[in-house]
Amino acid sequence: MNLTGLYTILLLVASNIFMTFAWYGHLKLKEFSWFASLPLFGVIAFSWGIAFFEYCFQVPANRIGFQNNGGPFSLIQLKVIQEVITLVIFVLFSTLAFKTETIKWNHLLAFVFLIAAVYLVFKE
Repeated sequence: MNLTGLYTILLLVASNIFMTFAWYGHLKLKEFSWFASLPLFGVIAFSWGIAFFEYCFQVPANRIGFQNNGGPFSLIQLKVIQEVITLVIFVLFSTLAFKTETIKWNHLLAFVFLIAAVYLVFKE
């Protein structure tokens, strides 16, 4: 993998950190009284503000990583990479932020299948 591929993956990781926090962070932030008192519209606006930064990383990642723009990845490869990164970031977030979540054997097996998916999507 060349540097463009590495930059693409790093941008996707950053994007997914923001995305996960925008989608699920409000569930943890409700523990703070100032956040819990926000109406639903306020929570949505807060999440949109975070999602803006997700797009600031996601769009460049896809532009520089896409083969038709000189990058190393096909569109399908970009999507599979993004999905795997999303799930890894989500598992880290959910186990660190929410102590009630645990990783079980079926989750680990699902990750094995994800690794197989990555292998298959890159196979010629």
